[in-house]
Amino acid sequence: MFVSGQFIDSDWKMHRKLLNVIRQPYPESDTAFSHSVSACLSDWGMDGKLISVTINQPLSEASVDNLRALLSVKNPLLLDGQLLVGGCLARSLSTIVQDGLAFAQGVVKKVRDSVKYVKTSESLEEKFNEIKQTHQVPSSKKLEIDDQTRWNTTYEMLSSALELKKVFTKLGESDPDYKDPPSEEDWSQIQTLCQTLKQLFDIANILTVPPTTKTIAVFHEVWKVQLDLARSANNKENQFLSGMTKSMYENFDKYWKSTCYILAIAVVMDPRFKMKLVEFTFVKIYGEERAASFIKIVDEGIHELFHEYLSFPMHSTHGSYGEDENGQSVKIEDSEGMDSNGLGLSDFDAYIMETTSQLSKTELDQYLEESLLPRVHDFDVVGWWKLNRIKYPTLSKMARDVLSVPVCTVPGNMVFDTVRREMDSYRSSLRSETVEALICAKDWLQPEKLEGPAPVIKMEIPI
Repeated sequence: MFVSGQFIDSDWKMHRKLLNVIRQPYPESDTAFSHSVSACLSDWGMDGKLISVTINQPLSEASVDNLRALLSVKNPLLLDGQLLVGGCLARSLSTIVQDGLAFAQGVVKKVRDSVKYVKTSESLEEKFNEIKQTHQVPSSKKLEIDDQTRWNTTYEMLSSALELKKVFTKLGESDPDYKDPPSEEDWSQIQTLCQTLKQLFDIANILTVPPTTKTIAVFHEVWKVQLDLARSANNKENQFLSGMTKSMYENFDKYWKSTCYILAIAVVMDPRFKMKLVEFTFVKIYGEERAASFIKIVDEGIHELFHEYLSFPMHSTHGSYGEDENGQSVKIEDSEGMDSNGLGLSDFDAYIMETTSQLSKTELDQYLEESLLPRVHDFDVVGWWKLNRIKYPTLSKMARDVLSVPVCTVPGNMVFDTVRREMDSYRSSLRSETVEALICAKDWLQPEKLEGPAPVIKMEIPI
């Protein structure tokens, strides 16, 4: 088991580092996983500093409850552990894609066999291209046989073949050796499948960029998938579509339920959307009556989370520290209760803060009531909070934590994998400590990739 940490530092830069490599006992138990994670976090001194754990392997409800309960003991705030455990989006996408491909395996195999037939020899491929040119088929895509361990290659194979279906049809009419080409009904089903997979393919591509804040961009895509799959699964006019998306929706709904809370809170931290987008999307998904209760949960949750940040200890035996305008740590008060001017008015300062907060709005209320910022694609939400950390000293810290929550646990080159990669026999034969030292050292010593551009947020709204 690999345990990685992701955070935004005091310079407002995103970091992701491997923390531990843990060998779990076999067979796995409901408690073994949670105790391994808890021990790792304690070793790194993260007790009381954790906001969320994203898991990339299927766990039983008992295991999830056990992990949440164990982590909540050492992280007693943060909404009673409601944000502590979430799923990996890449794994969830891989699971539902495999559900769809399994349902349509008959027509998928026909297309795969057709592509293989064309690619078996150069003469056949030349004949295929001649037919394409003769009939002026407008497609720039190239046929490639898919790698069934990476679902993006299957999607690309199907979408390329779909654009070239006329060529396959003409090849079947002129080549007696080309057996069982896809029928019109088969192509219709492939088109339905590709339309469903494209949305998932676009989301997965967001996860392939270097570490950056993805929670907001992911929310914009995930809620549309949740809505579209729900509609498709209940489509009575297209039996193929409803049959294919039924299990896809059931599996994705589990992911949505486990992560929509933290994703919604992250969206509220975007000054372009705040609670407005949460209200809009929940009404779309649940209808006005049901949405009201979910919107209330998010609204109350974000206020409770803000008050928990306000309640974090302000003082320590070594003095308390804050950030100046340049992000540098500055001492506010020493261990004797004296303020920086030595006047001994710390109690008076506390009184001022308490009475002032009763008369004025909180940072959160002030932030939520301000007008939304214009929507621009290249908006840097983390950079905005960095610039406004003086105006929102507490809320900015909360935003920094929430926006750093990882939505994916696998590196970009493994986002599309349909099988889990296993450790080779050589490393498996080594002692656990040696394996951990080798893998962690490699991760720690290699230079971190520079943050890529913020994912483009698409605002197409399903009707």
